[in-house]
Amino acid sequence: MIPESLGGSRRLVLASRSPQRRAILTMLGVEFEAVAPDYDEPDLPGTPAQIAVAHARAKAAAVEGERVLGVDTIVVVDGRVLGKPPDEPQAREFLGLLSGRTHAVHSGLCLRVGGTEHVRHAVTEVTFAPLDDADVDWYVASGEWRDRAGGYAVQGLGAALVRSISGDYQNVVGLPVPALIDAMHSVGIR
Repeated sequence: MIPESLGGSRRLVLASRSPQRRAILTMLGVEFEAVAPDYDEPDLPGTPAQIAVAHARAKAAAVEGERVLGVDTIVVVDGRVLGKPPDEPQAREFLGLLSGRTHAVHSGLCLRVGGTEHVRHAVTEVTFAPLDDADVDWYVASGEWRDRAGGYAVQGLGAALVRSISGDYQNVVGLPVPALIDAMHSVGIR
């Protein structure tokens, strides 16, 4: 069941700079305001699930509000966490690692309501097509890799790099919808 809109004082505060997360909440009809969290996403130890959840919790903690949503998404291949590439050489490296292979997209979600955290984790598998140098050059030149976990955006030109997705597509975009709805239902938001 899709949640009802969060009107008035029940409005959600999204602790994120992500336009993709805002678009997904808008698509779902959830009333929210986006507030950029004061959080730098340091490297953390742990499993991919633990890392994504820890970042989501920290983002939610960095923003004030009665109902705050923090989300973090990471890309993992061969046990290596691929964050947001800082430059073109690293974007090329990431695309090379993902080429022709399946990787996991992990999201941690923390819905803080009245001081209580409701935490969820989601994972989606994504298989890339084999990429040659021309494919990588084309995608890197687009600039779309900037500020994207793993160095690609599945909802944009990056769709051309993907052969298949197993699991929640919206999780790959940046917000795991079934996990969000489950967390909202757990606090009585229907």
